[in-house]
Amino acid sequence: MPASSIPNVYHAEAIPDAAREEIDRLLQTGDLFRYTAAQDAPVTLLESEFAEMLGSKYALAVSSCSAALFLSLKALGLPRDSKVLIPAFTFAAVPSSIVHADCIPVLCEVGDNYRIDMEDFASQLDDTIGAVIISHMRGHTSDMDAILQLCDAKNVPVIEDAAHSLGTTWHGKNIGTLGKIGCFSFQSYKLLNGGEGGILVSDDPDLIAQAVIMSGAYEHNWNKHTVLKDAFAKWQNKLPLYNLRMSNLSAAVVRPQIGEISRRVENGRANHDHAAALLNAQPWFEVPEKLEPELRAPDSLQFNLVDMSDEQVASFSKAAAELGMPVQIFGLSKDNARAFWNWQFLGDVPELPQTRKMLMRACDVRLPARLTREDVEKITQILIDAAKSVMPVRS
Repeated sequence: MPASSIPNVYHAEAIPDAAREEIDRLLQTGDLFRYTAAQDAPVTLLESEFAEMLGSKYALAVSSCSAALFLSLKALGLPRDSKVLIPAFTFAAVPSSIVHADCIPVLCEVGDNYRIDMEDFASQLDDTIGAVIISHMRGHTSDMDAILQLCDAKNVPVIEDAAHSLGTTWHGKNIGTLGKIGCFSFQSYKLLNGGEGGILVSDDPDLIAQAVIMSGAYEHNWNKHTVLKDAFAKWQNKLPLYNLRMSNLSAAVVRPQIGEISRRVENGRANHDHAAALLNAQPWFEVPEKLEPELRAPDSLQFNLVDMSDEQVASFSKAAAELGMPVQIFGLSKDNARAFWNWQFLGDVPELPQTRKMLMRACDVRLPARLTREDVEKITQILIDAAKSVMPVRS
């Protein structure tokens, strides 16, 4: 296949023209700081529009999803060295946010379907756990019914890391609104592309008020968050400022894309499901099924390599790259930030053999919503050809 015909899965969609117009207006006025305007700053409008879209009462836009996770933990008021339970299959930013919040990450096993092993989760959810962060990693939703039931019984707050899951629903309710707090990403590879940025949502006014102040609403800038005025006064001068604000420029880029969410979700799901069907028809691939209550919003494809030795896995990866479609194998990509054994900043990392085994065969390919059906078929054909080149023909 000619290199020029291979889809570039890393290119993002063009930013809507409305963003360009708003950015030009901001550059003319110089009002880039979210608290400069008396009202209706782009960041403020983004917060209200995002919360309304999700069905949450409040939202706070910040510099990244990592910042949102950190502020969520600080707003919960956890004592120093509190333990926070997380899945072992997540991005390094999640345990990092816990460390930054002066807490201790506790890792639980994840299954071959990329979702939390509920038996291991339940066994680790003891009285020493102060909070839980559920990473819907790469958009795969774990059994939220069981998780919330277990956490509610122990009065343990749940934070949803929904960086990969904007647009996904569980029993018809938006992911990110199931727990105490939901955190989303606007990094360039996410559904809404702000280059960088994040947002947290909650129905708890006290939590949001604390997060707003700690995000950098110094002095009385919290007055610009008019929907929460009554919740702020008791926290004035009592909380540290971490200055994790979003700028108006970032908000101006993100806001016009909110109207594109439904289309992107629909196209991304269609691309994913078509690719999954093509790969699952082959003996060397397994794309795990979603859980029944989940309606996904994928912009990438994960699959397990089946019946391949370590040497064959390495040969498959090399063959796919030579054919023009590099594949990330989470456990084999050097220093991969999603492989828990690389989180050496944690000190002693647990063995977690089930998760380790999964990561050594789990592959990742981007499938952005802008791809056509033809693009998807070219990508999957490369993967199939790469597997055929290294695997014996089955009779």
